[in-house]
Amino acid sequence: MKARMMLLLSEDVPYRKIQEVLNTTAPTISRWKERFRLYGVAGLTEERHPGQKPSVRTPRLQARILEAIKNGRNDGSTHWSCRKLASRFGINKDTVQRILSQASVRPNRLERYMAGDDPVLK
Repeated sequence: MKARMMLLLSEDVPYRKIQEVLNTTAPTISRWKERFRLYGVAGLTEERHPGQKPSVRTPRLQARILEAIKNGRNDGSTHWSCRKLASRFGINKDTVQRILSQASVRPNRLERYMAGDDPVLK
């Protein structure tokens, strides 16, 4: 696709026509045109952008998070929050949310009543 894009650009085909032919967008065309201008053919073939970093969501991490929820909090809180879990395990809160969602776990929705240590609630 990138090679065809460069050939069409060399023939002065308008962006709008290239977008239709290659089913792409103008920003994509501009980005590859600039890479070709800077690096030549190597800019179209070499991997300069490895993409998204590998996921930290391993089965071991998932098990550790679910075990922590099962064991409860030891700081007086009534439940874990995604942010507290993320902070404890040194990961992003979105990763924690994905793990909990996948396991159908909702730590803030319990089947039983739990009293907190907050004096305002007493």
